[in-house]
Amino acid sequence: MTKLFFLISLILLLIPFSSQSEKQKPPTAAHIELTNYGFPIGLLPASVKNYTLNQTSGIFSVDLVGTCKITLPPDNYLATYSKRVSGKIVQGQIAELDGIRVWAFFKWWSITGIRSSGDNLVFEVGVVTAKYPSNNFDESPLCEGKHSAS
Repeated sequence: MTKLFFLISLILLLIPFSSQSEKQKPPTAAHIELTNYGFPIGLLPASVKNYTLNQTSGIFSVDLVGTCKITLPPDNYLATYSKRVSGKIVQGQIAELDGIRVWAFFKWWSITGIRSSGDNLVFEVGVVTAKYPSNNFDESPLCEGKHSAS
């Protein structure tokens, strides 16, 4: 009985550490590149497989392990990432963004750009914008459901 209690206690202690280490994966080169342009790594999910960036033009593409669904802080909007996200990045601005959609007001909206503005990020959905604290995106989120990265 004592051995069983010890084993159960040990498993219960290890569960939080294993889930924390899963979230604490080292950032990929694509995540580090985001920081070089003034953005937090949490704009991309943890499931990045590959990326390309033309240093001259700023045109980039990011390949994910698969499509990805996440919940965006702080208002818990559901967002989906396509298997490939692309756009054009310069210091403090991502434009021509393709591959990220958010569910709001009973409709899917494409996020077309993101600007860094002091301690905030400004998300562009066509001509409409929404501002959120950039520290909400300090950690790269894990994909939810069956498409999550391993």
